[in-house]
Amino acid sequence: MTLKRIHREIADLKKEDLGAIKLSPSDDDLFHWNATIPGPEGSVYEGGVFQVEITLGHDYPFSAPRLAFKTRIYHMNINERGGICIDILKHNWSPALSLFKVILSLSSLLTDPNPKDPLVPSIATEYVRNRVLHDNTARRWTELYARPSAATKGKGKAPAPPVAAPSRPAAPGRSASNRPASRPASTRPTPSRTATPGDTITIDDSDDERPARAAALRTKRKREMGSGAVDIDLSGDGDEVAERPARRARLGTAGAGASGGTGPSEVIVIED
Repeated sequence: MTLKRIHREIADLKKEDLGAIKLSPSDDDLFHWNATIPGPEGSVYEGGVFQVEITLGHDYPFSAPRLAFKTRIYHMNINERGGICIDILKHNWSPALSLFKVILSLSSLLTDPNPKDPLVPSIATEYVRNRVLHDNTARRWTELYARPSAATKGKGKAPAPPVAAPSRPAAPGRSASNRPASRPASTRPTPSRTATPGDTITIDDSDDERPARAAALRTKRKREMGSGAVDIDLSGDGDEVAERPARRARLGTAGAGASGGTGPSEVIVIED
């Protein structure tokens, strides 16, 4: 009887205009149903989407179904555990009622709560004495818990930490020494800077030019035309002039030596 009734209600649902309401059994259990009720327009729950879980007894429809809100809601007839206080689920239940009619009654309860039979007395008192505060709190709860974006908030998995890419193993038989050497750094010469006025340019003589140039600088000749004497200075290396003592040889001419006079003579200075 129960399964027959359930299948009939499934068939009837296909004929009903559910609007934004969703109602269907679970894929693997016909005694477990799920419903989605949108917040009625003009109510403090407008914009929210409320999930409801329905459980059927094995003697359904002779016993009322058990319903519970899975979405938190600020309502005097619905407690924090999702329990619902509505007369058709208690003493006013009838086998003639269907699950679709029960969901419609819940939607009406969101629009018109019943402060005379509250499940949460404090909310009922606030509703009667301070309606503005009640409505503001109900809207805030709807924004926090019943908005489609808020319903999925916190359910997603945390992003995985970055994982370093695994290093590729070397090919068999190929060692690190077989890898091609890295390209050497560029050895292109840096172009020289053009000399500007005031720069000092040093030119190194080659080995072949150095002796000739040094000899030209080292040789000094003095001729004293007035006295008739000739000094010939044949110097050695320019660096050794200050180090080596000069050796002087005076040679008299043949005529002067014979006569013993003081005629013209040559002075030859030879520096090693």
